Amino acid sequence: MREGRPSIALPTPVERRWQALRRLQALVDDAVERALHQEHGLSVSEYLALASLAYSDDGGHLRQQVLADAIPLKHSSVSRLVGRLEREGLTERYLCETDRRGVYTQITEHGRDLLARARETYLRTLETELAAARHDPELVDFVDLVRAQPPT
Repeated sequence: MREGRPSIALPTPVERRWQALRRLQALVDDAVERALHQEHGLSVSEYLALASLAYSDDGGHLRQQVLADAIPLKHSSVSRLVGRLEREGLTERYLCETDRRGVYTQITEHGRDLLARARETYLRTLETELAAARHDPELVDFVDLVRAQPPT
């Protein structure tokens, strides 16, 4: 028992690693969600949508299905999310000229401005939570993996 809590030992290493990875994501997402909402009125999904649009190689716009995959969210959830962002003036939707079924979402200048401010909060909170998670022996390897520099 650790710190008065029961120990949970899932049967296989892959189950244990998968559960640890999910715990790390939940810890970070919860903290980032609170910080983004408190400081900028954004959810994590809204932030990730704006970041995906702003940093895409397609000029700040994406088909909604591509955006759904990038966040990741179900297509129906992305439609609602994009609707909220559009009402706030952060994005705009338009139909594809060559395929009228294709709906694109584009980030606005207002969206880019908010993203720039929110990104500082996102990165600060991400770093804080990853540093704290390094003290958990079940999470340290995943934190190190996230922070590892890719080979050049």
